[in-house]
Amino acid sequence: MEKEMKFDGWGYEVKTCSDACLSAINSYNLEVLSYGRKRSVILEAPRNDPKCVLGNILAAHFLCSSDTSRALPLIDAAKSHLEHASSYEKAVFDAVYYLISPDRDDDVAVELHSKLLQDFPKDLVSLKRAQVLCFYMGRPDLSLKLVEQVLTINDKENYIYGMLAFPLLELGQMEAALQAGKRGFKINKDDPWSQHALCHAYQYECRFKEAVNFMEECARSWSSLSSFMYTHNWWHVALCYLEGHAPMEKVREVYDQYIWKELERSDAVPAEVYVNAVGLLLRVYVHGGLDVFEDRLKILVNCLKDRAFWYLEWHLDILTLWALSFMGEFAEAENLLEGLKSRISTMNKKKKKLMQIGIQLAEALYEYGKGENEKALEFLGHEFDILNCKIIGASDEQLDVFNEIWISLLLNTGHASQAIQAIEKQLKKREHAPFLWRLLEKGYSILGRPESASFRDKASVLEATHFT
Repeated sequence: MEKEMKFDGWGYEVKTCSDACLSAINSYNLEVLSYGRKRSVILEAPRNDPKCVLGNILAAHFLCSSDTSRALPLIDAAKSHLEHASSYEKAVFDAVYYLISPDRDDDVAVELHSKLLQDFPKDLVSLKRAQVLCFYMGRPDLSLKLVEQVLTINDKENYIYGMLAFPLLELGQMEAALQAGKRGFKINKDDPWSQHALCHAYQYECRFKEAVNFMEECARSWSSLSSFMYTHNWWHVALCYLEGHAPMEKVREVYDQYIWKELERSDAVPAEVYVNAVGLLLRVYVHGGLDVFEDRLKILVNCLKDRAFWYLEWHLDILTLWALSFMGEFAEAENLLEGLKSRISTMNKKKKKLMQIGIQLAEALYEYGKGENEKALEFLGHEFDILNCKIIGASDEQLDVFNEIWISLLLNTGHASQAIQAIEKQLKKREHAPFLWRLLEKGYSILGRPESASFRDKASVLEATHFT
């Protein structure tokens, strides 16, 4: 039967005779933008129309990171019907096919998506896909450029302002990010990315109680979120409790009831939970509260020894290295570290150079877990700049723990003066963060300086302020 041209949710032409195929594509688009946990709905598209180019290539992209063998026939099917596809489908195919190519150049992949968005600016899923790529490139500047490219035509659309807010956050443009988040939230109070952006901004401004109250009110809308987004939003809540010096039991409650408990769901994705779980426990350890968590890290490490969860995300691998070495699983940690080095060796020259900071951070976290402070500092270096670490696929807030570790290493290895400079730099941005004042107190105390008493008092006042 001759194929029909139908129109997807963006209003762009899709060549298919199947309403069910088109419905699956539209549902998938919504799941992606809303961080839903039913993105597998896209697999219904090629089942209902094996010849639909858009359905095949989107399904292939969904599968390529987890099941390449199932993705390949879908790519072939899309290729074989490309001649009869719409211009929109061909543009999406070109961008996605290059993106999932093993030898891709990330900059070229971004350029292809930029061209796609010039011609089809309503396609917010292609924008999201490109922004995710920029995130793993450590390039929020490119991410911002892409969303600004299509902002005018989408200025009243759902989800666009959360997508605008995130690169603004990563570029330190906090007020602009806050306003973008508020606008996105006004359009859709259940948009988790706008909620996340607002929490991020409140947290950065040390408005911890406000952030917690806001997120706990929003939490009623989170049951349909992916494992990552659900536990990541709760990770932010836990971090606000931690930074605001709430009782450590509050942090533990969030970990137990909303992060770890996610694993009880039949459709949970464990790796997406683990990255938030281990990220929180590392932050708790740095803040000196791990004893309250009893054997939870041991339980988590037993899960992280499963190599099925290795090499999925650089960020998770680096956190896992700390957890393994801290719990005395040195052989496992060394195997993971050697595997990361092996993967670096197979990268092209450009990528290999970019990922050297990832290896240095991995080496440092391995040594830090063992308590080898001098060695850990040697890997980080005395000119450590956390902004260079975005390439591991972590946000500024996720990376901040590594900055805290670096400062702690400086304090513990006889470099108090340098640590003080780093702390004071942070305080210019976040003067109401109690933990920074505690670190400053420690630095001045190490140097025998009398100002340490006033910094202790400042920390105590702030600790008593946020959650009382």
